[in-house]
Amino acid sequence: MAERLRDAAAEGRLDTDELSDRVERAYRAQTSTDLEPLTADLPEPKAAPLTLWENENVRRKLAGFIVPNLVCIAVWLASGTDGDFWPKWVLLVTGIALIASIVHAKLGIEEEDDRKLPGGPPSPPRLPGT
Repeated sequence: MAERLRDAAAEGRLDTDELSDRVERAYRAQTSTDLEPLTADLPEPKAAPLTLWENENVRRKLAGFIVPNLVCIAVWLASGTDGDFWPKWVLLVTGIALIASIVHAKLGIEEEDDRKLPGGPPSPPRLPGT
């Protein structure tokens, strides 16, 4: 509660006298009902932003990086590792996609989900004579 009051003061919503009065009343409060009037006139605190790994798109791209690269490297190893390390191309493309997702998440840019069609899925074709 005191932290929320300090945040409100930092935002300029409370002056120092009002802050100290409310913090003192918060520490003297006996029940949660005593605390309610202290923040009743303040807006609800903003939700904490998602961490990088809580972002669904980043997690999906990370899985899309790990799985195909492990499969390709396993195939390359099973085929005798002769010649060029061809999984480097899969690593490159999936790595670029992963880095782009991380940058978008850090900058707060929401990526559109390509799997969702606008307006829902298309209707099935009509049968002749119906």
